[in-house]
Amino acid sequence: MKVALLAMLGLFLGALGGAAIGIGAGLAWVEIAQTTSFEGYSSTLVFFTFMPLGAAIGGIGGALLFGLLAMQDDAIAVERPPAAEPVRSRDR
Repeated sequence: MKVALLAMLGLFLGALGGAAIGIGAGLAWVEIAQTTSFEGYSSTLVFFTFMPLGAAIGGIGGALLFGLLAMQDDAIAVERPPAAEPVRSRDR
């Protein structure tokens, strides 16, 4: 269950981060390639091509990263081990 929940968290966070990076890469592409802005072509290119690609790549990468981290029991301590009970002497 821990692996699935952390993988879903990674998917969500990776998609958000990937979409933001995709927008940045798309804006850089538009400036470098001198893409025309006639009738919003450059913004359509950024928001319908680069952003979804970035979100998909980031989501898959985030889910894989968080899933792999969750499978390593040493790396993430989700539950505390039970504490040892104190020794009581009954001879008193």
